[in-house]
Amino acid sequence: MSEFTGRRVVVMGGSKGIGRSTALLFARAGAAVAICARGAEALDATKREIEAAGVACYAAQADLGDPAAIERFVPQAAEALGGINVLVNNASGFGRGDDEASWAASVSVDLLAIIRATAAAMPFLEHASDGAVVNVSSTAGLTGYAGIAAYVAAKWGLRGLTKAAALELAADRIRVCSVHPGPIRTPMTAGMGDESVAGQPIERFGDPDEVAAMVVFIAAGATFSTGSDFVVDGGARAKNFAYAPAAPADLAGPLPLIPLDVTGELDREEA
Repeated sequence: MSEFTGRRVVVMGGSKGIGRSTALLFARAGAAVAICARGAEALDATKREIEAAGVACYAAQADLGDPAAIERFVPQAAEALGGINVLVNNASGFGRGDDEASWAASVSVDLLAIIRATAAAMPFLEHASDGAVVNVSSTAGLTGYAGIAAYVAAKWGLRGLTKAAALELAADRIRVCSVHPGPIRTPMTAGMGDESVAGQPIERFGDPDEVAAMVVFIAAGATFSTGSDFVVDGGARAKNFAYAPAAPADLAGPLPLIPLDVTGELDREEA
């Protein structure tokens, strides 16, 4: 598998969960990869895995809620890799309440960080003949869920941003699409049993690698798609299936009708 040999991929939030799987799949396809995250330990471990695939990797700690961190990381990644062909916006703040802190977390990381990262990558994507931006969203960006209004609102905003950016960047031959994961087995869902997806057409949790495969497909094969929504949810949206799982043990308070998706952890460094 070498269709990405010579291409450069930046994964924002790439040390755990879906971000890690995406970075590794691109590396195994031959791409040079840059990743960022807040936690040094997971970041270093994923960097070693990427390098074991025989490709270059640039990794740096960055809090994506900090605009200055994004402005530093993206150009540094481009310099280290020699450019950018693909930008994957993957991190999430996951604001789960209806207070100022939750709204700030979701809007800052799930929306504004993606705007900032895309803007920072633009000079490099414009120089690539095959530029692509893949925004990892959620089924929360396709429907409504009670109890996580900030997260839902940010993901709907991201969906709109994806479509507007696709139109604006088409002249530069840059495609922009979004991926909407449903119930994915990550550390966030570790405390939840299979009963949470009973009745879903594919009655199991998805694997982060399955979302990563969709991201790579969009970057490599979906060359006639831009502004498009790609759903990876076991058929849940086809059935209008609503998840009502128990809250993971490390979360206090109820989590009614939460979509189990991109946020592999509640740490906003990663999804």
